[in-house]
Amino acid sequence: MSKLALGTVSSITGIGAITAGLLPFRDDINETTVALAEILVVVLVATFFGWLSALFASLLAGLSLNYFFLPPYNALAISDPENLLAFGVFLAIAVTVGHLSATASKRRSEAERLYKDLEDAFEKASEAEALRRSEKLKTSLLDAVSHDFRTPLTSIKASVTMLIEDNQLPAQERNLDQHGRGELLQVIEEESDRLNTFVESMVELARFQAGDSKLHVAAVSPEEIVLKAARRARSIQSHKLRSGIEPDLPAVSVDARAIVEALYNLIDNAAKYSPQGTPIEITAAKHNGTVRFAIEDEGPGIPEAERDTVFERFYRSNKSAGGLGMGLSIVRGIVEANGGKIWVEPGKKGARFVFELPAVANGREN
Repeated sequence: MSKLALGTVSSITGIGAITAGLLPFRDDINETTVALAEILVVVLVATFFGWLSALFASLLAGLSLNYFFLPPYNALAISDPENLLAFGVFLAIAVTVGHLSATASKRRSEAERLYKDLEDAFEKASEAEALRRSEKLKTSLLDAVSHDFRTPLTSIKASVTMLIEDNQLPAQERNLDQHGRGELLQVIEEESDRLNTFVESMVELARFQAGDSKLHVAAVSPEEIVLKAARRARSIQSHKLRSGIEPDLPAVSVDARAIVEALYNLIDNAAKYSPQGTPIEITAAKHNGTVRFAIEDEGPGIPEAERDTVFERFYRSNKSAGGLGMGLSIVRGIVEANGGKIWVEPGKKGARFVFELPAVANGREN
């Protein structure tokens, strides 16, 4: 049986089971409960059988909701205009969520395929450097994807729930106007784009860490790296960024996009672990044939005993800050892949993360 056929059967079975299970309690539950249960089926179908099956499940869920749970019952008609609007919103959300889930599943499959390919390469490789880089990929790729999937998926779920629940209320009791609904739909769109961008960047990072593809190396000024990272960090409004860049710095030969990503992650990490309103300082200076970048905050700092382990996967100095502790591990991978090194040391008030990159002089690395 084809994947599409299996998806069709699963859609019918899942929606049928939800309908049969909730129909006896139709008078005791509201439409929101039914809608969320049916959207769960759509998400599962999308995850395992793809977009076309999810579209069929969405349409089937809409028909079930209309026919069995919206007055007049047992008819494909809706008597209350508010229920008609709710039905329309439900159908749109079911299709959107199904599409997002199918896309996420496809991306996850691509990451798993890449993982398998690199695992095969690891088994065949004989050189020590190839072995080391492949091991890094095997232990971090899928863990990092799982970590950064959580936040956007949570935002999408919360937005969908608010839209559905608000549209079940009488018109005079609704909290969302047209602008509010538009904002929630925009959140869904932005977070799905965030998922897509994250997976693509992680796959690219994993490839060059494993030696599967070349870095896009070019000479770039440290000022440009700091400027681009600071621009990206504008969304971090809880802290003020300060910069101190030594004049006449030599260029560094690196993959600029990857280093900007590493610098931004260090800024974001400093914001998470330092009090709101305190500054975050970014500096760049020459040091023994390298350019030394530093990010310093005014948080509690990192105890000396933890300054090595802080770069390990899943390690978090302050577990109340959330996350799974992958950010600094990824930063170290980026810096080392570009020929640099990174460490943490005590700052004037908080933690000071420092990384060095080989400087370029007269077209050659120092």
